[in-house]
Amino acid sequence: MEDISQPADEVYSPGDEVRVYLGPDDPDGEHHGKVGTVVDILEDSLAEETERNLDSYSYRVEVDGQELDIWFRHRDLVPER
Repeated sequence: MEDISQPADEVYSPGDEVRVYLGPDDPDGEHHGKVGTVVDILEDSLAEETERNLDSYSYRVEVDGQELDIWFRHRDLVPER
């Protein structure tokens, strides 16, 4: 059975190393598997609708010295071990 990576149980912080984990049909799927560093965090009100606190967080990630031009939701990132 395949070990499926899970998002962290708490908010990521700038400097945390993460791996982008997207489904094959995701429009930003080209970034799946990239490893980088969290460089910025955005908090919105999505958790009010979903009742899942971590849904309110989105992150910018830097890969190989370049900041990706996309905000990733918390569920799209897994800790890089």
